[in-house]
Amino acid sequence: MVRAVLALSLVLVAGCNDKAKDAPKPKPATLSTGTVGSDGVRTVAIEAGSDGFVPDRIPGKPGEKLNLKFTRTVEGECLAELKTPDGKLVALPMGKPVDVAVTVPANGEVKFACGMDMFAGVVVAEKS
Repeated sequence: MVRAVLALSLVLVAGCNDKAKDAPKPKPATLSTGTVGSDGVRTVAIEAGSDGFVPDRIPGKPGEKLNLKFTRTVEGECLAELKTPDGKLVALPMGKPVDVAVTVPANGEVKFACGMDMFAGVVVAEKS
């Protein structure tokens, strides 16, 4: 009986792992990801979930104004706060979008992270 339960558990775990591997990966963000408002600011939606920040790499034109719209989709202390590129801590309430204004650097990248620095992402300057 114990062997049967153990065998069934292993099959279920293996099946779950296979499904995770087969799940489609989100498309990476590009210079055209998001929507551009009448003010010229591009808004990019970012999910703060079980895979961290998705997308976790947001390319932009040097000097471009971005509005990063973070929405937390999982419970947990780590993603309950966001460290913005300017170092401020911002609360990420469950299921409620939070806007963070960012200017793409002239070159290189600026980082954002969860409150515990376990998950991170970057805004990267790219020449078009």
